[in-house]
Amino acid sequence: MKVLSLSLFYLSIRQSIPIENIKSVKMKKVLIIDDDTRNVFALSAVLRSRGYKYEAATSPAEALLLLKNNADIGIVLMDMMMPEMDGYSLIPYIREIPQSDPIPIVAVTAQAMTGDKEKCLAAGADGYLAKPIDIDKLLALLKTYLQ
Repeated sequence: MKVLSLSLFYLSIRQSIPIENIKSVKMKKVLIIDDDTRNVFALSAVLRSRGYKYEAATSPAEALLLLKNNADIGIVLMDMMMPEMDGYSLIPYIREIPQSDPIPIVAVTAQAMTGDKEKCLAAGADGYLAKPIDIDKLLALLKTYLQ
């Protein structure tokens, strides 16, 4: 099981994945919502290295705009602790966007105390990943929701 801090994602994947093993994944995009550009960079590096297509938003307003204008987004990886509007408040707005199928939302958060997972799920998240991210769990969630 690989557990890495987000800031170490890029270095680890760059060194451990031969480019010839990366296949293009023909599926919907992943939307990363995180106000910390270092986290966006790290998550996008992991996704890119595995052939996933993605969009990134550093604010809730940007995220809602991307969701409304991109029907090919198939899952949201959302930081729950953002300054202007946290993920708990953003989830209902995402759920109001008309779509043929509801978009799965995975809470990605440093909030890893007892009860935090349940709080995220009660707010409407479909999944939960605590930071530092376990890459294997992330990839398993993506495979489950996107294929």
